Amino acid sequence: MNKILVANRGEIALRIMRTAKEMGIATVAIYSDADRTALHTRFADEAVNIGPPPSNQSYLLGDKIIGICKDLGVDAIHPGYGFLSENAAFAKKVTDNDIIFIGPSPEAIEIMGSKLAAKAAVAKYDIPMVPGTDQAITDVKAAKEKARSIGFPILIKASAGGGGKGMRIVEDAGAFEEQMQLAQSEALSSFGDDSVFIEKYISSPRHIEIQVLGDQHGNYVHLFERECSVQRRHQKVVEEAPSAVLTPELREKMGQSAISVAKSCEYVSAGTVEFLVDENLNYYFLEMNTRLQVEHPVTEMITGLDLVAAQINIAQGEPLSFSQEDLEIKGHAIELRVYAEDPANDFLPDIGQLTTYQRPGGPGIRLDDGFEEGMDIPIYYDPMIAKLITYDQSRGACIQKMSEAIDAYRISGVQTTLGFGKFVMQHPAFQSGNFDTHFVSKYFSGKALRQEDDAEAGIAAVLGAVLFEERRQQYKTLPQKDLSATTAWRSRDR
Repeated sequence: MNKILVANRGEIALRIMRTAKEMGIATVAIYSDADRTALHTRFADEAVNIGPPPSNQSYLLGDKIIGICKDLGVDAIHPGYGFLSENAAFAKKVTDNDIIFIGPSPEAIEIMGSKLAAKAAVAKYDIPMVPGTDQAITDVKAAKEKARSIGFPILIKASAGGGGKGMRIVEDAGAFEEQMQLAQSEALSSFGDDSVFIEKYISSPRHIEIQVLGDQHGNYVHLFERECSVQRRHQKVVEEAPSAVLTPELREKMGQSAISVAKSCEYVSAGTVEFLVDENLNYYFLEMNTRLQVEHPVTEMITGLDLVAAQINIAQGEPLSFSQEDLEIKGHAIELRVYAEDPANDFLPDIGQLTTYQRPGGPGIRLDDGFEEGMDIPIYYDPMIAKLITYDQSRGACIQKMSEAIDAYRISGVQTTLGFGKFVMQHPAFQSGNFDTHFVSKYFSGKALRQEDDAEAGIAAVLGAVLFEERRQQYKTLPQKDLSATTAWRSRDR
């Protein structure tokens, strides 16, 4: 490859471009009118305006993106995550136009893009699955009877979706029909497909995923697990690797199950197999994400691998340069997604200008971001500002480093999830490793965060008063001529 177009924006576009440049590959950025001065736009070797700010008029215009590739002699497209990254039709158009798609085949994307098709694909492998239907619900009464046989509570889920959309927990048979209609309606509006299915609701699950790599020569490896149980609205906020609860034996068993899932669709590139793990450490296949994950940096930190470089090498037809036996976990890594959201107000998005933006730094601190001081947070896209990642030899040391990095990360102008991240790091449940996907509902409230902010403001006020009094006493003890000089200097400064 000589030139890659990154069909994305923000931090993930920058992250991909940095690796491409390290590999000696030229990069092309696309940008909307809202991203005209964005960092990824300025960093790329070439940049092309793709359209107005709304994503359906810019970053989702697959045909226009392919046209730009042809005009600029682009060899390959990296889709990042979100937007067109899991669009099988786009991936097929890319390959049909003799452009390399840096990701899995369109067929693999299509199979794993449907939770029902994914279940059917992995059925021939000995992979534990959550009890439920294996087809879309068409007969409501029959589905209700199936739910009764499974046992309430059950979960209604959109077949084509993710991110918690089209998902409803049903506690009893009386609420089944209403909740199914709501799930179908949301699934249709979010994904254009109202297909839903039901499965047993695991009441206290952990969300643990396994990173896999597959090449074009039939080689597969897993890169261990990521713990992703700290979530809000079914979306991850804090991730870490490795998990605090997996034994070496369970880790290997889940890793092999993840490889089997990849083999079931002849998966090529980097992918992630997601599992639910119950309180007894039984695990169940959930879904496969056919792209690079937001949280991939924690895997890079504990393995020393560059997953984007691996994707590029695989797309070029190179075999994996390492085997499963070559891989080992070294240290611990934690990632906090720093969103422009107000945790004290149910994590509602917040937009505005970054009037202060000072990055943390130091050994074991990594920041993947796409902003700088003075820039605006656009209303049109996901409100994530950055991913703050820390690394150390032990989990405890990594948690402490994350707390310190959060304190050093200065952002003003918008509300962020930094305070929530500090809350998580300091909470006994997280520190002990004894938590599940209900961490936020169990332990966190906006009131608790406001009280913590008020306490910090009170401490700051007290310290300020003490410093003021100390300065006042110092001025009192200065000789008259020094005091005059000080007054004159302050006047000139004004």
